[in-house]
Amino acid sequence: MRILLVEDDPQVVANVGAALEGAGYVVDVVTDGETAWFRGDTEDYAAAVLDLGLPGLDGLSVLKRWRAGGRALPVLILTARGNWDERVEGIDCGADDYLAKPFRMEELLARLRAILRRSAGLASPLVTIGAVTLDPRRMGVSVEGAPVHLSPQEYRLVAYLMTNAGRVISQLELTEQLYAQDFERDSNAVEVLVGRVRRKLGVDLIVTRRGFGYMVEQPQP
Repeated sequence: MRILLVEDDPQVVANVGAALEGAGYVVDVVTDGETAWFRGDTEDYAAAVLDLGLPGLDGLSVLKRWRAGGRALPVLILTARGNWDERVEGIDCGADDYLAKPFRMEELLARLRAILRRSAGLASPLVTIGAVTLDPRRMGVSVEGAPVHLSPQEYRLVAYLMTNAGRVISQLELTEQLYAQDFERDSNAVEVLVGRVRRKLGVDLIVTRRGFGYMVEQPQP
């Protein structure tokens, strides 16, 4: 999944960026408010981690513009301001969660997983579809209880498709969510990746919708 990290403190960017990438996310970093608004308004992100104290345009104004423009991406606010009234204002502006600095990286990752889960309409931290179970806390995938060793890229593919079950995902969207912006976009890369994941899982999880993309069927109630 592709995360927009909006933060102007180089040390926070380095620490949070490394933690997000270590957790399997593709991370785009923006350091000012105007660019953050533009990127969040014109590109597809699974979620944004948004600092409030930004040069150019403050984080709350960025968030208000996104929501006014109909952008529904989940947003986790980071701020050095810890007052309750500022937290309320941030949530009323459309933030999905709020984390005051300093914070533990484990808490940031847990809160991010939670807002991603809620945005996908999932109540449990585990996602089970057929024989396949996804555990975002451990970046793990198992088939009928047996762990399957996946590379970070392969895990991202399974995680994105399973948390968007029931929706056809185009190759372009998968490319944007799975690869960094400087990735040279080979049209066959996603197809090759899907084939490799299918062989590793050994079960029919990923369905090809020719001419449209790929999907995972929604689990039966």
